[in-house]
Amino acid sequence: MSQDKDKIIQVLGEPYFSNDFVMIYNLDCKVGLQKIVENNLKIDTTITSPPYNIGKEYEKALSISEYVDWVVEISDLVHQVTKNNGAYLLNLGYLKIENQARALPIPYLIWDKIKFFLNQEIVWNYGAGVACKHYLSPRNEKILWYVKDIENYTFNLDAIRDPDVKYPNSKKNGKLRTNTLGKNPSDVWQVAKVTSGANRSSQERTNHPAQFPEDLVERMVLGFTNENDFILDPFLGSATTAVVAMKYKRHCIGFEINTSYCEIAKRRIQEIEKNLEGQTLALF
Repeated sequence: MSQDKDKIIQVLGEPYFSNDFVMIYNLDCKVGLQKIVENNLKIDTTITSPPYNIGKEYEKALSISEYVDWVVEISDLVHQVTKNNGAYLLNLGYLKIENQARALPIPYLIWDKIKFFLNQEIVWNYGAGVACKHYLSPRNEKILWYVKDIENYTFNLDAIRDPDVKYPNSKKNGKLRTNTLGKNPSDVWQVAKVTSGANRSSQERTNHPAQFPEDLVERMVLGFTNENDFILDPFLGSATTAVVAMKYKRHCIGFEINTSYCEIAKRRIQEIEKNLEGQTLALF
């Protein structure tokens, strides 16, 4: 067992599940983050999607002000555990405010209350979702891309270029105008949601009711982290962040307060491990 993994276990205790790349803790993220802060451990990047306060089975109902304070409190702890060149990728949807807003994007409530520098808002556009009759069907969520140092952060554009270029052979003065790897994917990402249902269930679907798509997390992992980085997901859920981190030789520490979700995450990671057998994986 390596020194880095030993140090994490000394601080957080034995994980619910671990392998060479992933450590899952059945723990309230606030408790885990406070322990990391107290012991001055640092991570490279946080990729996460907290509950949206919309009545899902895994969340406690809060007032709007309580919810905002909670997200900000967790984000402040994330800021403290992040390296100076690190980032915070925060996925948020929308909620209803009685007599004020039907589908208010949560970033409107919190973006300027977080200690990181907001580098950019990424719009996640998807096809499937709630079908509405009396107003437009919502088809996007936001990813707030925060960085700690506006001059020093990871951005691997070539790793996430879009190969679907309309005029790939266009030239100017005899030289190709388009990068041969593709174009900048822009700040609007069209990625399918993880769907359920007998006839349209996504292949990666688990029993978690709000699952991160692997394609979405893959773009964040490849674009904003490097091999052997430590990625934190304080709301691990079905472990999509951990699965993608493992596939691309990043390490992931995840907190999940719900034991049944920890079990879903464990089984999912073990299945991915089987698929990756035979590949050479870097160790902690």
